Amino acid sequence: MQHEITIISERCKGCNICVGLCPKQVLGLDTLSKVQVLKGEDCIGCGQCELRCPDYAIYVEKKVSK
Repeated sequence: MQHEITIISERCKGCNICVGLCPKQVLGLDTLSKVQVLKGEDCIGCGQCELRCPDYAIYVEKKVSK
């Protein structure tokens, strides 16, 4: 995974906006209707999920190689 996706589940209300916007279908909702990473290795780091989340519950960071 080239990007690290951080989800603050306490903030997520399960609106599904991030899931619908992800061009690579990286995200999905779990059984509690909270966002989860399904295919993190497919993330291209576009940041649409982070930018559109109304609750600031998701963050995308580029991994730094050492």
